[in-house]
Amino acid sequence: MMNAAGRSLLRRPQTAAATLSGSRRALATAPKMKSFSIYRWNPDEPNSKPHMQEYSINMNECGPMVLDALIKIKNELDPTLTFRRSCREGICGSCAMNINGSNTLACLCKIDTNPSTAIYPLPHMYVLKDLVPDLTHFYEQHKSVQPYLINDDITDVEHYQSKEDRSKLDGLYECVLCACCTTSCPSYWWNTDKYLGPAVLLQSYRWLADSRDTMKAERLKFLDDAFKVYRCHTIMNCSKTCPKHLNPGKAIAQIKLEMAASH
Repeated sequence: MMNAAGRSLLRRPQTAAATLSGSRRALATAPKMKSFSIYRWNPDEPNSKPHMQEYSINMNECGPMVLDALIKIKNELDPTLTFRRSCREGICGSCAMNINGSNTLACLCKIDTNPSTAIYPLPHMYVLKDLVPDLTHFYEQHKSVQPYLINDDITDVEHYQSKEDRSKLDGLYECVLCACCTTSCPSYWWNTDKYLGPAVLLQSYRWLADSRDTMKAERLKFLDDAFKVYRCHTIMNCSKTCPKHLNPGKAIAQIKLEMAASH
């Protein structure tokens, strides 16, 4: 090859490093497809039975969490896919579902490297549509334990609390009521109508443990029957599956101790 002055130009041979770099770029831009098998059921189609539907997306164009994949599927492949989501930061508890056999929050669950991921609604709950369970009964149970501060001392403007008493609430107040623990509990599956379940009982103990609350005796009396608390058989699925790494099983054990001491 000659330049304008007639001198010979030699091409620099491509180095091994440059070849490797080019290969890596090619691999990075190549589609990285992954399959998602998602539970589908539409109440507006009474003749259609629940079924699993497969979607394939390019992971090079998707965020790292399962919720990112669901949003991409809904936005680009199937706008009829229905699921709950809100904060995307593990705070609201909206995107609770069963992913590869475990209850968790889709926004906190990283997409694994397996070829396929199976996604179901929370187990043993009535399904409203697709990945949306009916949580009406769950919220009614939560309401029943009066999950708020009750203090009958009307003379104080503020209810002070020591650092030691405040530390007793750690591991309790962080619950986001996603129902992952409750719907993983066999005791709750068998006694949904009477057993309050891990999440509600953890919330109940959160107020039993609060030094500012003056209704402890009344709260314990409400819980004191054969089912609300004592259907817990310490299977501990609740503590294993909690996406916030809380320990509902420990809270239930503490309630049992409080009830025993009150008798």
